Amino acid sequence: MRRKALALLSGGLDSTLAVKVMLDQGIEVEALNFTSPFCTCTSKSAGCKSEAVRVAEEFGIPIKVMHKGVEYLEVVRAARFGYGKGMNPCIDCRIFLLRKAREYMVESGADFVITGEVLGQRPMSQRRDTLNIIEKESGLEGLLLRPLSAKHFTPTIPEREGWVDREKLLAMSGRSRKEQIHLADELDVKNYPCPAGGCLLTEPAFVPKVKDIFDHSAGLNVRDFRLLKLGRHFRIGPDTKVIIARNEAENHLLEGAVQSGEAVFQWLEGGSPVGVVMGHVDEALLATAASILLRYTRAPAGRSCQLQVTVDGEQREFSRVNTFEEKDIEPYRVGAS
Repeated sequence: MRRKALALLSGGLDSTLAVKVMLDQGIEVEALNFTSPFCTCTSKSAGCKSEAVRVAEEFGIPIKVMHKGVEYLEVVRAARFGYGKGMNPCIDCRIFLLRKAREYMVESGADFVITGEVLGQRPMSQRRDTLNIIEKESGLEGLLLRPLSAKHFTPTIPEREGWVDREKLLAMSGRSRKEQIHLADELDVKNYPCPAGGCLLTEPAFVPKVKDIFDHSAGLNVRDFRLLKLGRHFRIGPDTKVIIARNEAENHLLEGAVQSGEAVFQWLEGGSPVGVVMGHVDEALLATAASILLRYTRAPAGRSCQLQVTVDGEQREFSRVNTFEEKDIEPYRVGAS
């Protein structure tokens, strides 16, 4: 009987190699890819999802893409096993992904799960002790196979039952990628991405933006976290936030992301950036938002400027004198922009 593995496939070299090692043993493989609002490389035409889809197509295996939603945001908000150098809940994140994989195993008909994890490669989530915690907490004890480091661990059920040949598995460890690159050459795996990208939750300048949402939002919305990648962010009231676009592309992205009740505004002269006021909006807050926006235009200091604001399709104009300097903006700024 041919056995089936469910592979966590990011599209990076390690997970790609893990899939190839299984395929070369005659194991049927289905890939599972997760997208996150905190991935540094997520986009429509490039990034983790597109790389994973490309690898799956190249290997001729099915792939299912899952989106980390509000449930995952709650994991980030209150990580049981703590954070890394930023607000990255690496251990809790792996447990979350593998629990989802365990749930999907039933639907996919898979017998076990594989990952591209390498012992000692990541300082928080790939130590021996944390790998054991992750396996236990995910509910996949005995059914989680890490082909690249398998010989460093007790044989799993697939190995003990002879579904896979343990002798053909690897004993990789450490942070060097020389062994992976050598194995890629041996297995004729090409066009793999460089080990770039990663998780924005590890970046100190990004963390205050995440905490700001957690501190000021009763309910969580994935869109709000996706918008953290765009523009300059300012907290102008307990229930009010402003995002100012940095370029024309961000103008369009912000306008496309606006929800009911939110205000879109811009200076009516000279190629102004777009601003969006999220949350509670009143005249005083809108005036503050306009002052911040004008700081990023070419409007002369001290000049009265006409701005246009649109809420739910209704437009109106209002005036604001350009008086803000950088020192006036800083108290409102959230993180580094």
